[in-house]
Amino acid sequence: MVMRRPTIGPLIFVTVAVVLGAYFAFAAVQGRYGILSRVQIEAEIDAKRAERDALRAKVDRMANLTHRLSDDYLDLDLLDSQAREVLGAMRSDEIVIR
Repeated sequence: MVMRRPTIGPLIFVTVAVVLGAYFAFAAVQGRYGILSRVQIEAEIDAKRAERDALRAKVDRMANLTHRLSDDYLDLDLLDSQAREVLGAMRSDEIVIR
């Protein structure tokens, strides 16, 4: 009976395959373009969208106030309140609480 020496080629092949598989699995989960990075980026996108929506609401409010004080459309109540706020004036029937 002849004993053959086991070849090392298949062992190296399996080892390289396992190492590459582990590397790609790690990269898929925690790499630069992995699942965890994607979750973090999506959370940042949601936060930026909320900030954008808040800024749009603020711009719309300012546009409304600007329109209400324009020459084409004048809201006297808004003009009165803005003038009193800027000048620090008040009417005689008002009470100021600080």
